Amino acid sequence: MKKIRLLRSAFTMVELVFVIVVLGIVSSIGAEIIAQVYSSYIVQRAQYRASTKTELALNQIANRLRYAIPGTVSARASKNSPMKRITELASTDDKVPQWVSYDGDSFEAIKNGSNRKPGWSGFCDLNASTDTKISTPGSNLALAKEIIKNLGGKLEDSAIYFPYEDGVGLDIADGSGESITLDSAIPSGVRIYERYKLAWSAYALEIDDNSDLILHYNLAPMQNADIDGKSVLLLKNVTNFRFKGTEGSMRIKICKEEKIGIGTNETIHACKEKVIF
Repeated sequence: MKKIRLLRSAFTMVELVFVIVVLGIVSSIGAEIIAQVYSSYIVQRAQYRASTKTELALNQIANRLRYAIPGTVSARASKNSPMKRITELASTDDKVPQWVSYDGDSFEAIKNGSNRKPGWSGFCDLNASTDTKISTPGSNLALAKEIIKNLGGKLEDSAIYFPYEDGVGLDIADGSGESITLDSAIPSGVRIYERYKLAWSAYALEIDDNSDLILHYNLAPMQNADIDGKSVLLLKNVTNFRFKGTEGSMRIKICKEEKIGIGTNETIHACKEKVIF
C-alpha cells in the first residue's frame, strides 16, 4: 500500500524573524511599563509612609498640647538654653517648645458608678481654703493620687495653677478627700480663684543630634523646669521643625525624610502642619 504524504504550509524564515522581532518589541514595551508602574508605586509608598508617620507624631504632640496651661508655654534655643515666653516666639533660634499640661486623666476619671467624683474637680471653695490648704469640693484626691502614680508621677510632686496668675504654680505637699495641702504658704501677691488646674508633668520637644524628634516628659510641673525627665522618640529623620503661636494656639510644622526603598539612597520628603488650640 502506498503512503500518501500530506504537504502542509509552514512559517517561512522571514515570517519567523518578523514574529520574533514583534514579540521582542512588545516585551520591551511591557517591561518598561511595568518598571515605570513599580517605580511610581515605591515612590508613592514611601510618600505615604512618611506622611503617615509625620501625621502620627503631630497627633501625639496635639494630644499633650491641648492640655497646656495658659501662661506656661515657652521656648528655648536648646534644651539647656534660657527659657522665653510664648509671646517672644518670633525668633528663628527657638528650637525647643516647653509647656506644663494639666492632669486630664484624673480630671476625666471616676471611681465607679456609685462614686462619680473625678480625681480633682477644678473647683475651689474660697471660704473654706487657707494659705496652705485648698478646699476642692467634688474631688476624690485618693483617685487622683492612684492615677498619677500609675502614670509615673506623684501627687506630692504636683502643682496647682489658678487663672490670671501668669503661669505661677503652687507646689502640692499632699492631698486627701477634698482637700489639697500646699508645700508652703501662698506667696504674697498671688491670689486664688474659684477654678484651678492640677498638673504633675511638664513637656518639651527637641530635635537631637541624629535629627530625631524627641518628646521629654515627667519634667517638674513648673514653667521653667529643667529638661531632665524621661524621653521618647516621636519621629526619625526630621529635616524641618518649626513652631509659632500665642497663648491660645500653636502652629507646628514638621518635615521628614524617608528612603524610597532598601538598597537605594534616594529619598522623598513629607511635610505636615497642624494648628493646636
